Amino acid sequence: MRFGYKKILAIIILTLFCTWIIPPNNIAFAHQISVNSYSAIIIDQKTGRVFYEKNAHEPRRIASITKIMTAILAIESGKMDETVTVSNNATRVEGSSVYLKPGEKIKLRDLVYGLMLRSGNDAAYAIAEYVGGSVEGFVFLMNEKAKQLGMKNTHFANPHGLDDHEDHFSSAYDMAILTKYAMENEQFREISSTKVYRTPDPKGNWDRIWRNKNKLVTGLYKYSTGGKTGYTKRAKRTLVSTASKDGMDLIAVTLNTPSSTDWDEHIRMFEYVFDHYQYESIIKNGKIKKIEDKVYKNHAYLDRDFIYPIKKNEKEQFEINYRLIKPKKEWRKKEDEIPEIIGKTEIYFKDQLIHTMPIYYKHGKKKHNSFFDYFSIIFGSVIGVHSND
Repeated sequence: MRFGYKKILAIIILTLFCTWIIPPNNIAFAHQISVNSYSAIIIDQKTGRVFYEKNAHEPRRIASITKIMTAILAIESGKMDETVTVSNNATRVEGSSVYLKPGEKIKLRDLVYGLMLRSGNDAAYAIAEYVGGSVEGFVFLMNEKAKQLGMKNTHFANPHGLDDHEDHFSSAYDMAILTKYAMENEQFREISSTKVYRTPDPKGNWDRIWRNKNKLVTGLYKYSTGGKTGYTKRAKRTLVSTASKDGMDLIAVTLNTPSSTDWDEHIRMFEYVFDHYQYESIIKNGKIKKIEDKVYKNHAYLDRDFIYPIKKNEKEQFEINYRLIKPKKEWRKKEDEIPEIIGKTEIYFKDQLIHTMPIYYKHGKKKHNSFFDYFSIIFGSVIGVHSND
């Protein structure tokens, strides 16, 4: 039973007290830049703030940016150093290829590099068969991961993005969320940003040399940190890219771009955000001075800062609410019965809730809580403290 309580507790705390909520489009941005792609979005990688969006939630064909999901599932499988035997079916997949040979033995790590740098459809198929047990099994994993990440307008039908299924689609927003998740993985970041990769050719005299197809990574944009290209006749051009400058990390996605203007569109979006936004500390960690309740005063605190990317004139648009559980009478005399978490901080930006953080009680000595302490916090009555910051 203890394991069950801990598991439930972790889910509750993660969901209710450490929640990022992505706010709506900054409309003013639309007047500053032109994006020809049918769908587009640019978000902050750390916080998920949406700086700009255009048809961002509409399901579209996504072509080879599908392979971001394929890559992260391969990395998370823990099998990157294992050897894959390439099947005949994998070598017969149409479209872009790293020219795998039937029966060839190759590390899963090499396949993922071939997948991301050269967009190898054969590599995608070989990865799916090995990691998922079959292509169908791997597609199931893709859709399960999409559900976990909250990709509500996404359904995967293959591991490569070819137009061979009508029910294979995603949205610019969903792909941004997927990339935000993937970029938290060190191996994914390394692979995505690689310009050139060498891998042995089992029947050749020289190593295979794979150069990244992403022009932003290979020199077109000096702040580029990775991404994935895509194209099919029906999807048109699709592009996911990431960039970092002065500590700010951004993710941009465009879908259904009629021509090669997507490189410039991504650069313009990146440059606008870099020029107009910077991270600001909205709330400082430490003691919460605004709380006057006799039980909690001088004991309620936050364990970290809240940092958010804003324009200079946006700091006045935040509101902070401190929601505390109503103290029990006996807590005034028995401090050791006060739980560690005594409420949550709600952070509003432009009248929309964007984040919540737990409020802690600083005990004279360390307090260990039971599951039922947390249960009372969540479902018990609360008192509120409002602040404009």
